[in-house]
Amino acid sequence: MTVVLTIARRDLGAYFTGFSGYLILAGHLLLTGLLFSVYAVGDQPKLSQQVIENFFFYSSGMAMVTAVLLAMRLIAEERQMQTLVLLRTAPITERQIIWGKFLSALAFLLLTLVVSLYLPSMVLIHGKVSWLQIATGYLGLALLGATCIAITLLASAWSGSQMMAGALGGLMVSLLLVLWLVAKVTDAPLKGLLDYLALHNQHFSPFSRGILHLRDVAYYLGVTVVCLESAVRSLESWRWSE
Repeated sequence: MTVVLTIARRDLGAYFTGFSGYLILAGHLLLTGLLFSVYAVGDQPKLSQQVIENFFFYSSGMAMVTAVLLAMRLIAEERQMQTLVLLRTAPITERQIIWGKFLSALAFLLLTLVVSLYLPSMVLIHGKVSWLQIATGYLGLALLGATCIAITLLASAWSGSQMMAGALGGLMVSLLLVLWLVAKVTDAPLKGLLDYLALHNQHFSPFSRGILHLRDVAYYLGVTVVCLESAVRSLESWRWSE
């Protein structure tokens, strides 16, 4: 665990040594703020609960985009800069590398989400806020973001450049997003399976309303672990192919 945390600290610091981390943080907050003002609040009177629900809906899209941007560099950059070989010749395992890098991106995403807390808090000016709904919604954002990080990290392990990893990760996330649309034109029992595998429609909506279902938590954690362990296998196969 110490090795994993060391890798996580190193990669987390890398976001702040250049401009990429600051740009991602600023872009996330700017766009989330605009979406909150224009769509979540809007120019029509709304109940506070509806404003918060709309906020989490649009924030979930930003969380997914931010997750892809954070994760696409994790392995592909090491390979592109030819430093992955040096990292892998150290006395650490592929699993420690993958989980350490995952934790670094997750920590940055959580920091971004914490900073954005001022947005739903602004509803207090003119209405009442259910802090349970906000806490549950942010848990959903964290789980959704962690899943997208793991998916893009897997894509990064398959790619030779950051751009390729970002494109592939974005494609994989998008495919999981639209599965619920495919389910609409599919018959049972495949319809139920596609509905369950869809990344957002069925699993995130309860979080935005302040409802916590263990099945949704299990879904996000399950996809995250599967993608991370697949990334581990990818690095291991690369070792044996050399």
